[in-house]
Amino acid sequence: MSKRTLALVAATIVSIIYGMTFTIAKDVMPNYVQAYGFIIMRVGGTAILFWLVWFFTRTSKNIPNEKIDPVDYPRIFWAAFFGVALNMLAFFKGLSLTSPISASVLMVSTPIIVLVLSAIILKERMQKRMIFGIILGLIGTAFLILYGKSVGNASNASLGNFLVFINATSYGLYLVIVKKLMDKYNAFTFVKWIYSIGFIMVLPFGWSQFQVVDWASMPMDIYWKIGFVVVFSTFFTYLLNLLSMRELKPTTIAVFVYLQPFFATVFAISLGKDELTLVKIISAILIFTGVYLVTQKK
Repeated sequence: MSKRTLALVAATIVSIIYGMTFTIAKDVMPNYVQAYGFIIMRVGGTAILFWLVWFFTRTSKNIPNEKIDPVDYPRIFWAAFFGVALNMLAFFKGLSLTSPISASVLMVSTPIIVLVLSAIILKERMQKRMIFGIILGLIGTAFLILYGKSVGNASNASLGNFLVFINATSYGLYLVIVKKLMDKYNAFTFVKWIYSIGFIMVLPFGWSQFQVVDWASMPMDIYWKIGFVVVFSTFFTYLLNLLSMRELKPTTIAVFVYLQPFFATVFAISLGKDELTLVKIISAILIFTGVYLVTQKK
């Protein structure tokens, strides 16, 4: 199996885990942990895990003991800001103000944003095949999200939609910024700093919510679900995405966002919380066709 194929498999696994996370995290928030308090757990727990991995692997022959060039410190700071702090804070706050349906539709604009940013910043060529694949994926995902669901209540839809769009743009900028770090360093050299800086950034927003968590009355299954979100949905997926970036362009990584609603639907169907319909099947075909067109080299 080639390195590119392994990278595509890793990106698919990330989408599967994110798809499961929508259902799992919903059981935790807001009944047991408020959104910003949960961000503290995710970012803080993941920072600890990356420091532990770095500590136990720094003597490995396969992982070089690199030093970060001072010129790259600003890039690491902005990667932490866009990839961790602004990304998570804007999404959770935006989701609380707008409807889930609107947030989901706006999130799938990420690949298009990344395509434009990559063309501007990384000077990547916008191939017709990739543009067509992204549009197909966008149509398929929109059908999957929109069909059979009501818009629901939104306390401040305009501000909420704006914040979710900021989240999508923030993640797109992060993918472009971190690509240059991946080309220069091993992932473990800088990722621990990204999450440590990100933790400091989110701390003022979520500390008060984290302090009021009632750990004593929390059921054991909620502990397991928090652990799943920290270890798999944050640490493991972040690591897989970074490893995928060694072989794939930011545009290719971003298009896997389209798979997340699909896998979320599959997971919900498997739990008996959703049912398979013709629209879902057609949407899946459009999404996979779009991903296929974007991920092919020629």
